[in-house]
Amino acid sequence: MPDIELTAGPIAYEDTGGEGPVVVLLHGLVHDATVWRHVIADLRADHRCVAPTLPYGAHRRPMSPDVPLDPDAVNELVVEFLDRLDLRDVTLVESDCGRAQTVAGHHPERLGRLVLISCEAFDNYPPGLPGKLIGVAARLPGGISLLVRTLGVRALRRLPVGLGALTKRPVPDEIVDGWLRPLRTDKAIREDFRRYTLGVRRTELLEAVDGMRTFDKPALVVWAAEDLMMPREHGRRLADVLPRGRLVEIADSRTLISEDQPELLATVLREFIAEPG
Repeated sequence: MPDIELTAGPIAYEDTGGEGPVVVLLHGLVHDATVWRHVIADLRADHRCVAPTLPYGAHRRPMSPDVPLDPDAVNELVVEFLDRLDLRDVTLVESDCGRAQTVAGHHPERLGRLVLISCEAFDNYPPGLPGKLIGVAARLPGGISLLVRTLGVRALRRLPVGLGALTKRPVPDEIVDGWLRPLRTDKAIREDFRRYTLGVRRTELLEAVDGMRTFDKPALVVWAAEDLMMPREHGRRLADVLPRGRLVEIADSRTLISEDQPELLATVLREFIAEPG
């Protein structure tokens, strides 16, 4: 997986290459690009899939300690990533986190389409009990280490405060181990994660609404019908905010639809990208 040096630090990314439509896939907290592995395996035959691993705790190389690292900084990091790779007219897809909402509102010139998948929105930020526990852990000495050690116990991963809140089906242990390893083994990664978490502004995604109202390009909101983290009504509200937005609900899934229903999600994405602009 190649790296690119950005202002905030190094970002690893997967790039399938190819001449098809460009799809940029953004993951959520304490995940990396592997959360998209099944979707990419499906789409790569006729799309160029680009999936960066953002500095959300599962990244392997720490960010620069001299550069601010918070959700606002990650918004700009995503834009810089698109710019440095000269990615234009992309379909920007995001699951779990909400950065794509601000990127679409502030930098629509880079995007051709937008897809929001069961994500933080409006006042649900940080989302649910797991999101709030992460905030508490970041404020307590040793809190992040304790949280990660707890999630590192395989028997505890399906708890409602862990992956049990995000998926209906177990994520393979080797994938979860990969997500957690940087936080478990690298103090600098834990510090990145702490800085990001402490930088959360509760009003960020409420502010993003005004920008999304001006995003006059095709937009799709995909929501898990059994989501425990993201209120079901937020899917409809996001689709209504976006001038050309529409909603698709995925049954038998929680937040990480890419884990619970990857084949169906890939089909929905392929059909949306193929629609006339």
